[in-house]
Amino acid sequence: MVNEISSWEFEERVRRIQRELDSRGLDAVVVHSNEADFANVRYLSDYWPAFESAGVVVPRDGEPILLVGPESETYAEDRSKIKKIMKLLEYRESAEPEYPGVKVYSFKDVFEEALGGRKPRKIGIVGYAIMPLPVYESLRKALPEAEIVKADDILRNMRMIKSENEILLLKEASRIAEIAMENVLERIKPGMTELQVVGIAQEAMYENGAEYEGHPLYVLSGRNSRHAISRPTHKRLKEDELIQLNIGARAAGYSSSIGRPVFFGKMSGDLRKLVEAGLELHRETKELMKEEVMASEVVKAFLKSAEKKSVIKNVLYGPCHGIGLMEVEPPWMELTSEYLLRENMVFQVDTFLCTEEYGLRWEDAVRVTKSGVERFCTRWEEILELAY
Repeated sequence: MVNEISSWEFEERVRRIQRELDSRGLDAVVVHSNEADFANVRYLSDYWPAFESAGVVVPRDGEPILLVGPESETYAEDRSKIKKIMKLLEYRESAEPEYPGVKVYSFKDVFEEALGGRKPRKIGIVGYAIMPLPVYESLRKALPEAEIVKADDILRNMRMIKSENEILLLKEASRIAEIAMENVLERIKPGMTELQVVGIAQEAMYENGAEYEGHPLYVLSGRNSRHAISRPTHKRLKEDELIQLNIGARAAGYSSSIGRPVFFGKMSGDLRKLVEAGLELHRETKELMKEEVMASEVVKAFLKSAEKKSVIKNVLYGPCHGIGLMEVEPPWMELTSEYLLRENMVFQVDTFLCTEEYGLRWEDAVRVTKSGVERFCTRWEEILELAY
């Protein structure tokens, strides 16, 4: 098992960006991340912000610079694969301490260092949707004559195809999630709270090598299970109601998630039909995927099958999304997804169906190959009825 991404691979990522900057006529990109969406900065530096946000400036020529807030300097020095580090007030935590007496730099200083005194004409932003106003306004003030453009697609395109090491880490994250799921299925009982079950999963993950959870873990029971996005509560689990489990671990930055609906006792009626339909759709989606297939064609076939099974009204969104450093990352598979699947893309096959009373999600990761998919989790693709 690969424990981390090598320094060489981090350096090659920067070189690839620089080649793209040259082809687009960009002088540099400013990459932004925060504690919740850390992926782009970690992809380039392995730095993982806590409390504060962070950035990376990659010039067309020369060394990248990691940008951190006033409290993160020693943490960044110990962690970052990028050796040039500059502190800016704009990356401080949201409580906005003023740090009187602490030496910080400005974006003017950063670009003088990054570009060797040359004035930038065109700058790209990566992380456009999450870049806060203090960062953008300071950037704009420091570079009043420069054109600033959205450039998220540079890193999006790079991150879509996983390297050998990234695939190994995604498999390791899935392995840890399987252990945690196994522990949950062995120990879950009526009367436990949703959060108590989360604790079972967390214990197993950290005992088996996870650096963190891959996402907020889902143990959502009864009406809570109909939430596509949610958090567990102190609600107690009961017999004869659906429980949605989504258990995901993170290994060296890379995330996993295994989603399974479970039930104390025997499912029946419309509930069982919907769970079975979801499982069938989940399997069918994997069978549709291979290199050179158009993503939108997978979605069309998924929706056609959902209509045939009379569950189209229960479908909220398309059947797949990317997974990597984030548990949900581009690309999505939707009706508008006009791109071809390529070898070593990694997707979460995410089959979510819901009603007014309950919902269910079958979910796990696959790697696209020339002839089909490699499944990262091969367990529990069956109706899960638990004894109690």
